[in-house]
Amino acid sequence: MRAAAILGLGSSPKSLKPFQTDATIDWRIGLPTTADQADIILLFGGDGTIHRHLSQLVKLGLPVLVVPAGSGNDFARGLGLRRMRDSVAAWRCFCAGRGNVRATDLGIIAPLEFSGEAPSTDPQGRSAPHKSAWHSVPDARKYFCSVAGIGLDCEVARRANQLPRWLRGHGGYALTLAPTIFRFAPLPIKIFTPGGAGSWTTRSDQPTILAAFANTSTYGDGMKIAPHAQMDDGQLDVCAIGGVDPFKLVCMFPTVYFGRHLSIREVEYFQAERLRVETEAPLDIYADGEFVCKTPVEIAVERGVLRVLTT
Repeated sequence: MRAAAILGLGSSPKSLKPFQTDATIDWRIGLPTTADQADIILLFGGDGTIHRHLSQLVKLGLPVLVVPAGSGNDFARGLGLRRMRDSVAAWRCFCAGRGNVRATDLGIIAPLEFSGEAPSTDPQGRSAPHKSAWHSVPDARKYFCSVAGIGLDCEVARRANQLPRWLRGHGGYALTLAPTIFRFAPLPIKIFTPGGAGSWTTRSDQPTILAAFANTSTYGDGMKIAPHAQMDDGQLDVCAIGGVDPFKLVCMFPTVYFGRHLSIREVEYFQAERLRVETEAPLDIYADGEFVCKTPVEIAVERGVLRVLTT
């Protein structure tokens, strides 16, 4: 068997030792360029490292074993791989031919460009369904594995990324959250879901603190923003938090770690295979803790496009 290893920040060839128990396995460092160069890929890192390699991993179609070694490991957590020993156990099962490979969904973000005015009335002068005047920018789509977001969590992610790596991995998101809340105002954000005949239906249109589009149930290294999300159901779980008083928001966020925020009146939660996000001014979209692009965007799910090892 041939195994390739992608070593993210903080990992080294020494990280491979727990996995190198079979002398017959041929190891190489780095991402293969073609699928015939390896039989499996081991990826050492967190959500950001996975994010940067997703496009090529999908093209290769090889099974991937994630070894959680980053500041945020929510994709690995969703696969039941919370620690290195979980990944070692999954590796041993794979080597023993126990078939612990599953296909998982990925989210995909496509920036939109303006293509002309959308009519507000039909030929008879009646109010027409919303027909977006935006169309996808060719060859600009980006995959994400865990959660994409807009609003408060983008600002928190940006600030957290400026912290030392060790601090990011030990509560960095929470540390930057509290001071950011008191400086952040709700933003006018519109979320549309597909209607009939190429139209789009307004699903959410309110001043919004944050909107998260989730493939996994957690982000921010354990915050259960989308408690009902599953990685193989062909759906994105959308959680939109409307305008909330900052003090109430501070009190609310601890409930997110347990998924208990859905009962709060200002929280809207639904599922969609595909949606569009439009804002009055371009706003940053982050995914897996990384900047992706600015609004407007179309966000969708691609079903079963990544093969991964589980416990």
